[in-house]
Amino acid sequence: MLKSIRNSGTHKMLAFAALIVIYIFFAIAGNNFTSVSTTLNILASSYYVGFLALGVTFVIITGGIDLSIGAVMMCSALVGGQLYRNVGLPIWAVLIAMIAFGTLIGWVNGLLVTKLKLPPFIATLGMMMVSLGLGSIITGTSTKNFPTILEPDGWFSRVFFRTESGFPMGVVYLIIFFIFTFIILNKTKIGRYIYAIGSNEEAVRLSGIKVNVWKGLAFVISGFAAGLGSIFYAATYTVIIPNTGNGIELQAIAAVVIGGTSLSGGKGSLTGTMIGVFIMSILKNGLISMNLPAPFQTFFTGIVVLGAVLIDVYRNKKANKVKKLS
Repeated sequence: MLKSIRNSGTHKMLAFAALIVIYIFFAIAGNNFTSVSTTLNILASSYYVGFLALGVTFVIITGGIDLSIGAVMMCSALVGGQLYRNVGLPIWAVLIAMIAFGTLIGWVNGLLVTKLKLPPFIATLGMMMVSLGLGSIITGTSTKNFPTILEPDGWFSRVFFRTESGFPMGVVYLIIFFIFTFIILNKTKIGRYIYAIGSNEEAVRLSGIKVNVWKGLAFVISGFAAGLGSIFYAATYTVIIPNTGNGIELQAIAAVVIGGTSLSGGKGSLTGTMIGVFIMSILKNGLISMNLPAPFQTFFTGIVVLGAVLIDVYRNKKANKVKKLS
């Protein structure tokens, strides 16, 4: 146990060191990378990915995966836009509906995995496609707009994106959500059971714990986070386009893995996830500052993801060897 804690701490330190090195590199090689506007863009692109990453960390620690979070976030945003522009609901009710929709999809994912015994990869891949299609069906494939800062409901943008002075409000909510999820994962039995399920699900089941309940709850938390993320995505971009959002879930999952959470389950931390989120955001904005076209940005991001997965595989092999020797 102590060794596991030390390894986790070491990985977080390495991830943080990588964050600093990457930032320094782009500060030297990029154009205006250290400017206020670039810093605000780094923070803005961390909002929604951060919520997704924090939520999916719970699922990955159980040994599962949730590929639907990006599509669920976009679908929640489209549902919210439809309710606001076409149905005429007040914006506060729309925000509640967006969170509720994401949570509902998370609950469905949990049922598919725990009750119908579908592999998490297949279940969430299917729900990803369902969410993408559902968003287009509900909106009639039309673009949906959220209120900008100049509209009567302009408080939406000021409260969830940036104030008129430019203060990044989304970071405040992301920190609050991080503290909330950190307490759940590290200070409650929910977190203890989630870690235990990821380490040895059968042993947890034999001890009399209802594995399906806690594993399903991990997917609900992931869906809830996707619903929250949709609010900050809508506040950041205001224009939501159907059939978009592919790849956002991979950014979030990559951030989780870069932060030290093992894809095999049982290991991980939300602090590491947050470091991974900012690594991904700095990488994205740093490549833009170097005037590299979008294909290069995708290429280098993919290299980072592959590197993180290879490190995870190597770490698990090394841990298994130690177990066999002992």
